[in-house]
Amino acid sequence: MTTSRVLTWDVMASRGYETAWAEYGEGVLRARGRAVGTLPAPYWVAYELDTGDGFVTRRLRVTVETAARSRTLDLRRDERGGWTADGERLPGFEDALDCDLGLCPLTNTMPVLRHGLLREPGERRLLMAWVSVPDLTVRPSWQTYTRLGPSGRGARVRYASGSFRSDVEFDGDGFVVDYPQLARRLA
Repeated sequence: MTTSRVLTWDVMASRGYETAWAEYGEGVLRARGRAVGTLPAPYWVAYELDTGDGFVTRRLRVTVETAARSRTLDLRRDERGGWTADGERLPGFEDALDCDLGLCPLTNTMPVLRHGLLREPGERRLLMAWVSVPDLTVRPSWQTYTRLGPSGRGARVRYASGSFRSDVEFDGDGFVVDYPQLARRLA
């Protein structure tokens, strides 16, 4: 069974907002979203995310518009684990199952759901194909997700990458409610 949700966040890190239309169920997530930010300079983002079984990224298409120009990125992961950006092979990402769109709370959903961190204790260190916004550069990013315990709405999971740490609250469906220093979902 597929469920649909509309989610909107106040994205403090960019002084902007994001809305995502998500369809999910049976290990698959599809979403499209729009965001506007004012840091480091005003920009608009439009994205489409498609995952396969186990919430593993298949494709992320992103368009960013700034006053200076418009950029696009077509990021894909094939069945063998190879990644491409605009058709060009990305070496060093073979162990990555997920994309992580910068300043986008939606893309934290996939690893949390895949590894059962809403309901089970655990810690996972994962390689991500991290996409910087607004320049759309793709870089490898090691990230650690550690379940801290239940919360009033779902679970708290510590996100860590490099020296950055944040205790993120997820709802019972695996979507970010409160991500200190990044975003807070609007009611």
